[in-house]
Amino acid sequence: MSAVAAGAVLSLMGSGVAVAGSGPEPERDPASGSAATEAGNPASVRAQAAGVCADAYQIGTTSYAYRQGEEIASVKQFYSPECNENYGYVWVWKSFLDKDITFDLTVGVWSYEREYVVGAQTTFDTHEQEFWSGGADTVEECTSGDGVLTVPGEQGGYPARTSKRC
Repeated sequence: MSAVAAGAVLSLMGSGVAVAGSGPEPERDPASGSAATEAGNPASVRAQAAGVCADAYQIGTTSYAYRQGEEIASVKQFYSPECNENYGYVWVWKSFLDKDITFDLTVGVWSYEREYVVGAQTTFDTHEQEFWSGGADTVEECTSGDGVLTVPGEQGGYPARTSKRC
């Protein structure tokens, strides 16, 4: 399934509306350094390689992807006030990775105005755990974090989309 088709399928999944960057910026855990975390660390090696700005923090809800009833990944959306960009983030659960299944993963920011995924990054044939999208110039739009994990040979993909932020 292409990222555009997956995004179209996901467009019905978002719910709730909030303003991007509203509320206080969360406190940072200085112990996390450059380690990857389930919560999402914009200072991680993979985040920095994707160009995520260091001040990015989660906005909206966390959503979850399921495969055959098992939770396999979480999806989040991040916002950087300094860079004025949004980012999609996916963390694949260790329980899924332990199955040693090769998968493809697309992560990005769904734009409700454009009706496609912005900043999309796709990784093929992977066993990685942490995935960041490129920066999305979507701060003035209604958006959601968007991720789709696809297992070659299995019908469709395993999508998740966070709450709608405007």
